[in-house]
Amino acid sequence: MKKNMVLITDLSKSFKTDAGVLDVLKGINMEIGDREMISIMGASGAGKSTLLHVMGTLDRPTSGIVSFNGQDVFSLDDKKLAAFRNKTIGFIFQFHNLLQEFNTLENTMMPALISGINREEIAEKAAALLTELGLKERLTHRPAELSGGEQQRVAVARALILDPLVVLADEPTGNLDTKTGEHLIEIMLKMNQNKGTTFIIVTHNESFAKKTQKIYHMEDGRLLN
Repeated sequence: MKKNMVLITDLSKSFKTDAGVLDVLKGINMEIGDREMISIMGASGAGKSTLLHVMGTLDRPTSGIVSFNGQDVFSLDDKKLAAFRNKTIGFIFQFHNLLQEFNTLENTMMPALISGINREEIAEKAAALLTELGLKERLTHRPAELSGGEQQRVAVARALILDPLVVLADEPTGNLDTKTGEHLIEIMLKMNQNKGTTFIIVTHNESFAKKTQKIYHMEDGRLLN
């Protein structure tokens, strides 16, 4: 198996509703190699976000396997799975979900602090990462004092602070204007190319998707390619 391979085998996810069982993911098979940047496209309701949530271990599948470096992650109990998620997977959401009571530096440090890493040790790394993302003058600003693009860059820094195996991004440019979105895309491409970070991105942005190494299309809970 290739280094840092994410392997998904016969993945299915169903939800019980008042109208009956709703099958959202239907036998998904994918493999993503080390340093790859792939995108997933499809209409709303196709199952893209559900797939990302299961890949990110935020939700357990109904059946099937998700493995990272050969480890079936859903064989772990909830406590071990949470620890694995925090150290291995970075998340960038359409809504950046920054904590309003904390400043830029503190928001970036949060995953590391949850992991028990020394505050002084991780503060230096967080400051360097934020500087690289063009936020050197915003370290002590709280989210309400930042533009939408700046807040999303903080979310990118937070996703990268623990050097995750893979970053999952769900419509990362969805709430940004065109210019700001294009800048964020360039940042993510640079992170992939220069740092070798693996990215799996759900997006409706076709020009963004075309810059990734592979595009998957989803329809009605299935991959079309």
